[in-house]
Amino acid sequence: MPVYKQLENEIKLRHYSPKTLKAYRTWTRQLQGYTKSKDYQNLCQHDVIDFLTWLAVERKVSASSQNQAFNALLFLFKQVLKKEFGEIKGVTRAKRKPYIPVVLSRDEIDLILDHLNDPVNLVVKLLYGCGLRISEGVNLRIHNFNFDTGILTIHDGKGKKDRTVPIPQSIVPELQRQLQKTTSLYEADLKANYAGVFLPDQLEKKYKNAPKEYIWQWFFPAPTLTLIKDKKEYRRYHLHDTVVQKAIKKAVNSVHIMKRASAHTFRHSFASHLLQENYDIRTIQELLGHSDVRTTMKYTHTLQSRTIKQAKSPLDFTSESELVE
Repeated sequence: MPVYKQLENEIKLRHYSPKTLKAYRTWTRQLQGYTKSKDYQNLCQHDVIDFLTWLAVERKVSASSQNQAFNALLFLFKQVLKKEFGEIKGVTRAKRKPYIPVVLSRDEIDLILDHLNDPVNLVVKLLYGCGLRISEGVNLRIHNFNFDTGILTIHDGKGKKDRTVPIPQSIVPELQRQLQKTTSLYEADLKANYAGVFLPDQLEKKYKNAPKEYIWQWFFPAPTLTLIKDKKEYRRYHLHDTVVQKAIKKAVNSVHIMKRASAHTFRHSFASHLLQENYDIRTIQELLGHSDVRTTMKYTHTLQSRTIKQAKSPLDFTSESELVE
């Protein structure tokens, strides 16, 4: 069996994300190119050391990219090639640059939203209002929303972790209108005898009827059905993330915002704005789904520091809302 197919099988066996598969394939291909198509079974630890050093010195990749390459090749050796991967020594490490996330002001966010049409407008409101990643936003299903409790549940986020966040009350009417549209589309799909929505393989094997059940329908469905040629059936996919990304890029250019804003910028802005409102860093960590609070701490660098002249004595705060416990 070809190495790339083995790699795909091992990654799917562990339920890793499609993005992980794509990244690991890329690094495996780059290692082969670096070693001039050396046979995989003849690859050794020194090939990896030389390759990782070359990435840092010649390619000048970031520290995170070098780490990703290392993890990909470690997986290749241990899980695919079934070879021992000893201790890596002598690798020149890529320099870790301080990263400060791009954050939009509330006025800038409102400007962008004014230039977005539904359903993208509503998706972006959830990215900002709930701190979602774009993949989490477009992958939402009907059962994720509990309007009675005002809670949105994000299943299987990055790192296979579930979390809950409050639904922004200001957009509940818009969300309910979107739900009505989704319900109407679902009823039309049932009449057309579609095969259901796409589900993870392991879930569909366990629940055969789930693809056609109401609760599993996408909250933001794609406008057209997808033909599965080998099965000769039609399925419904969710609104594609590239549709959202392109619309955001067009809106940002239209309002002439001098920042490199993307879909993920709204998640950054969510965290930064909560910090500005004196939310506890641990609460923000939980809302974002970070396993390590150090990841959340990067947002403290987005806040404007107060000078001595700007600082206030706690005795001069005018209300309890200005006090930080």
